Amino acid sequence: MAELKGTLGFIGGGNMAEAMTGAVIAARVFDPDHIRVCDIDVKKLEHMKARYGVTICENPADLLSSSDIVILAVKPQVMDSVLEPLSGSTAFRSDRKKLILSIAAGVPLARMEKILYRNLRDTERKNLPLVRVMPNTPSLVLAGMSGYCLNSMADESDALAAETILASMGQTLRLEEQLMDAVTAVSGSGPAYFFLMIESMVDGGVRLGLTEEQALALSIQTMKGAAALLEQSKEAPDVLRKKVTSPGGTTEAAIRVFTERGMKETVIEALAAAARRAEELAR
Repeated sequence: MAELKGTLGFIGGGNMAEAMTGAVIAARVFDPDHIRVCDIDVKKLEHMKARYGVTICENPADLLSSSDIVILAVKPQVMDSVLEPLSGSTAFRSDRKKLILSIAAGVPLARMEKILYRNLRDTERKNLPLVRVMPNTPSLVLAGMSGYCLNSMADESDALAAETILASMGQTLRLEEQLMDAVTAVSGSGPAYFFLMIESMVDGGVRLGLTEEQALALSIQTMKGAAALLEQSKEAPDVLRKKVTSPGGTTEAAIRVFTERGMKETVIEALAAAARRAEELAR
C-alpha cells in the first residue's frame, strides 16, 4: 500500500480512531511520527501515545495547523461544537491544502461546509476538500467496509488519499452522497444484523441439544465459510442458496419457515427503516 506524504491528524481518539491509527501504521501509510491525535479524554491520549508512538495535541486548532489530512472521529451530536471553533482558524487561510475526512455517521457534507466554509473565499475552500465516510465496526479487526463520497472541492488525488487510508482497514466503495443513507443501512448497521442472526442460530442450536460454545463455533465458521464461498465463487446469492437447497431436504424445510415468516420482506423493511432514521439524523 502506498505511503502518503505529510501528517495525519485525528480529532477524537475513540475506538474507530484507534483502529484507523493502528491500520495506517501497520500498512505503512503513515509513520507514527507523522500522526497526531487530539481528544478531551487525557487517558485516551496517553494510551494512544504509549501504544502507537503518536504525537498528542492539546486542542483541535493546533492539530489542524500541524496536519495535512484531518480525520473527524467525533460523535455526530458534537460535530457542530467541534467545527465551530475551527471555522475561524487561520490554518485554513493559506496555500497549504488540507484534506478533511469525517467518519461521523449521518453528518452530511453540506452541514460541515456550512460551518467550515463560512469565512472562506472560494480559493481557500478549494484548499479544504471534504470527504464523508461511513465505516463499520469490522474495521476494528481490519475487515471493514467503508463507503465514502467527496464534496465539490475534492479531486481525484483527494479520493486516492482517502481510499488509501480507508483501504488499510478493509474494503472501500465510492458513491454519490445521496446513497450514503443506504450505505449506513446496509453496511454501517449491517454487522448488528449479522450478530442477531448468529444469536438466533446459537439459541436454536442450544434448544436442539448443543452447548452454547458448540453452537457458536458452528455458526461463526458456517457464516465465515458462506461469505468466502459467495465472494470467491462470483455466483449470485440466490444461485448458491438454490444449490444447497435440495428438494425435500433439511435446508428446504428451514427455508420454507423463513419464507412463511416473511424473512426477506422483514430484512428489506428493516433496511428501509435504518435508512429513514439516518436521513432524519442528518437534518
